[in-house]
Amino acid sequence: MARGRLRIYLGAAPGVGKTYAMLAEAHRRIERGTDCVVAFVEHHRRPRTEVMLHGLEQVPRKELAYRGSVFTEMDVDAVLARRPQVALVDELPHTNIPGSRNTKRWQDIEELLAAGIDVISTVNIQHLESLGDVVESITGVRQQETVPDEVVRRADQIELVDMSPQALRRRMAHGNIYKPDKVDAALSNYFRPGNLTALRELALLWVADRADEYLNEYRREHRVSTIWGSRERIVVGLTGGPEGRTLIRRAARLAEKGAGGEVLAVYISRSDGLTAASPKELAVQRTLVEDLGGTFHHVVGDDIPVALLDFARGVNATQIVLGVSRRRSWQYVFGPGVGATVARDSGPDLDVHLITHDEAGKGRGLPVTPGTRLGRSRVIRGWLVGVFGPVLLTWLLTSAAPDVGLANDMLLYLTLTVAAALLGGLFPALASAVVGSLLLNWYFTPPVHTLTIADPKNIVAIAIFIGVAVSVASVVDLAARRTHQAARLRAESEILSFLAGNVLRGETTLEALLERVRETFGMESVALLERTGETAPWTCAGSVGPEPARIPEDADVDVPVGDHMALSLRGRVLPAADRRVLAAFAAQAAVVLDRQRLRREAGRAKELAEGNRIRTALLAAVSHDLRTPLAGIKAAVTSLRSDDVEWSQRDRADLLEAIEEGADRLDHLVGNLLDMSRLQTGTVTPIIRETDLDEVVPMALGGVPEDSVELDIPETLPMVYVDRGLLERAVANVVENAVKYSPPGEPVLVSASALGDRVEVRVVDRGPGVPDEAKERIFEAFQRYGDAPRGVGVGLGLAVARGFAEAVGGTLLAEDTPGGGLTMVLAVPTAPERERPGGLVVSGGAG
Repeated sequence: MARGRLRIYLGAAPGVGKTYAMLAEAHRRIERGTDCVVAFVEHHRRPRTEVMLHGLEQVPRKELAYRGSVFTEMDVDAVLARRPQVALVDELPHTNIPGSRNTKRWQDIEELLAAGIDVISTVNIQHLESLGDVVESITGVRQQETVPDEVVRRADQIELVDMSPQALRRRMAHGNIYKPDKVDAALSNYFRPGNLTALRELALLWVADRADEYLNEYRREHRVSTIWGSRERIVVGLTGGPEGRTLIRRAARLAEKGAGGEVLAVYISRSDGLTAASPKELAVQRTLVEDLGGTFHHVVGDDIPVALLDFARGVNATQIVLGVSRRRSWQYVFGPGVGATVARDSGPDLDVHLITHDEAGKGRGLPVTPGTRLGRSRVIRGWLVGVFGPVLLTWLLTSAAPDVGLANDMLLYLTLTVAAALLGGLFPALASAVVGSLLLNWYFTPPVHTLTIADPKNIVAIAIFIGVAVSVASVVDLAARRTHQAARLRAESEILSFLAGNVLRGETTLEALLERVRETFGMESVALLERTGETAPWTCAGSVGPEPARIPEDADVDVPVGDHMALSLRGRVLPAADRRVLAAFAAQAAVVLDRQRLRREAGRAKELAEGNRIRTALLAAVSHDLRTPLAGIKAAVTSLRSDDVEWSQRDRADLLEAIEEGADRLDHLVGNLLDMSRLQTGTVTPIIRETDLDEVVPMALGGVPEDSVELDIPETLPMVYVDRGLLERAVANVVENAVKYSPPGEPVLVSASALGDRVEVRVVDRGPGVPDEAKERIFEAFQRYGDAPRGVGVGLGLAVARGFAEAVGGTLLAEDTPGGGLTMVLAVPTAPERERPGGLVVSGGAG
């Protein structure tokens, strides 16, 4: 069952006329005979909207009781049972009453579309998820009902219902939107001119972005080589903190301002595991960025600014979005922070945006997970405290407080040992204990200034001091190691869960998976190597990055996969602890490679099946369509050779004409069959050269009556760069097909125009036309649309025409003719510019 089509009327504010436009479209469709019903439309007691509901069939609503009141919602089951061609469903972002079939109305619409029902709906720009923050800053009102942008972007058609702020305020003042008692409050609050102007700009920019997407798709289909504008790729740096949602929404808005903008959210964890990130918050942010059409990436790197910049340059990003640091003012003594470092090292090719948020300057708070294994800077501080701290303490005690007592001296030295253990772990604490015990013995244990201890109690005290110091240091170091192991296992489990999700969904291609390996482990290149046997040479099944390894021995890291496959990485030597995760990636790479090969095998099987289908259709065509002109020729020749009838000159001329027509038809059919055979076997070899279009097209019209075609080929058109014979055959087939289906007295129009680096030939007929779902099918071999009579061809004309058009670097597409009919658009490349002596650059042209 084909999926239904979704059409959305988008407005900047309530009252611009979205529902009115939707109802007007419904009336137009009903006049054309379309089965159209009102599934749910809210008229809000607006007189003109209520009038537009007259004459439209309305599906009864479903009543739901909630908190002592009765509400009505769209009855999805009733609409599915009624099964109209088109259903009108107002207010796309509406939240259904609890107890409804779905939580949101857009989910109800998805069910209707899945059932093959076309849907027309409405939405205001402020209800889009990515614009929630900016709309609140403009209007002061937070929209509670939102719809994911991707739901609206997937619509087959989006129409902007636009109205100037002044016209909308006049409509409001006349009472056409709200009741008179609410008009003044609305005009002075939400409907202020500034608010409406800003919302209108948001709507225009969003629709312009949608138009850019369509234009890019059009260029791809028509093979337009030049690109208008640049694509913005925006990297969002996430810390797992609550400010991440604001950064993602801001990045999504920045991406929407550029044609084809893309958002890539990246969270960078250290190689020893996750830091202070909340897994729950990261999951929420991952969902948000995917709802906004972006992608989420998890990268491992010890130096976060360097890893972030490497990732951004690796994906050819143009902008980086970071949040203002959550550190307090005094914490900047330890360094400038990630944001300042990234902005300093980004260079001229990357723009860095620092976004303010509510959490800025409030501090990071207690980490969700205790600190990981002690870092280098922390160990250095521990050694400084452990070695120089006792010396400094000794100087203070001997000069300022020489008589505090041995017990207090030991407690002070023990405090330094505990501090060294907390900062640097086991060995700095042991050093502190050794240095402290020696200093205690030399300066404070009688007899002083010797290493001899006279009182046995002091020996016991110093021994206890050393034992306590060693115990504290051991406990702190063990806790750090256990924390490191737990954090690393958590990081590995997150990566493996992502990998398992890709396996279940079957989404990742081999190149994407290898790129994920390169990102995760910070490598320069990754390659999947394989060989057929123990002595066979290695071949590269897939690789990413510059200069990938060609044999496992050239790699910095080599992970075998089975007996004849290996995942090879270049860039740095990975620790043994990373091998477990890398082995999982390697196994998945082998699975993905096998899946891709199975898909190719399935594709080849499909090609063989298509070849069998064509051969079957060819046999059917030969058995009927080719025998028809042969039968006519045979009958006419038999009649002429008959001695029983005395044919007049007129009769003899008619029979000879019938023989000639049958032979011409047979020649045409055989020619198309031979052309299709050449296209199928790839033996068409075009001879490309500069050609005048106004010389080719008239020659292609020799097979149709003179009065059946109107020709409009300007002499100022540039030269085209094609094979003249193939282009002539393509135009001839398209024109003959158009004449065949045109009604009597309606000539086919053949016109041409230049468009950028291409010339379009448009063949316009006023025939019955072709529905959208059949526009591609008519170009398949042995296909005849509608009730075309047998004997008029084997359904190869358009298939051959498209094949010849593509052979010369052009395209052939079908479009609707305004007012009815079909327009064939044949686009071919123009001749390249050439330089005359003296530096003048000219292009080929007629005249």
